[in-house]
Amino acid sequence: REKFLESGLSGFHDYEIIELLLTLATPRKDCKDPAKKVLEKFKTLPGVLEASKDELLSVEGIGPKNMFGIKLIKAVSDRFFEKKLRGKELIQNSQDLFNYLYQTLRDKSQECFSVIFLDAKNKVIDSKVLFKGTLTESAVYSREVVRVALEQRAAALIFAHNHPSGDPEPSKVDVHITKRLLFACKVVGITVHEHIIIGDNRYFSFADQGYIHRMNQECESNL
Repeated sequence: REKFLESGLSGFHDYEIIELLLTLATPRKDCKDPAKKVLEKFKTLPGVLEASKDELLSVEGIGPKNMFGIKLIKAVSDRFFEKKLRGKELIQNSQDLFNYLYQTLRDKSQECFSVIFLDAKNKVIDSKVLFKGTLTESAVYSREVVRVALEQRAAALIFAHNHPSGDPEPSKVDVHITKRLLFACKVVGITVHEHIIIGDNRYFSFADQGYIHRMNQECESNL
């Protein structure tokens, strides 16, 4: 702890960071071995932070008490980036969007579908993860997206989800979901600006690739 207070995390190995987190709730317990074991199992520091409670408990030396620090720091990190978005005019382009979303979406072990709610001036009102798990057309509900958007009094939306495989290329299902959501939002006067898929240091932008424009044209011709 003294080392951290003096120089931050500079010079810390990943296992030492995990060890520090494990000792938050059990300061008198030696947590070096379980820190090394959990890092070995989940490969990376983000992998450890994304692990579920049951997965962490499966590691020898980690129990309900000393996992507290790991779950706390992940929750605080997610809240930090969520709050940082609110009220900001930071959605200037897909790269800006990727920079903010990468921290919260890339290392998820399952697909997470997030919606960023914007006001009429494109300032962020809020952001929420609405769906988790394998994203299929039956798992992403247009009605739920529209309902929450209306509750937030949003004028526009940005969709984002991750591909745990690391490859951000959209599937046919991704395209169909985007089109269905865009059409549903258009009916109630809400604009969809973007759908971005987060991969491993890469992303796919439906807006940049012309999908959003073409979908809007098709929707307008059908209304």
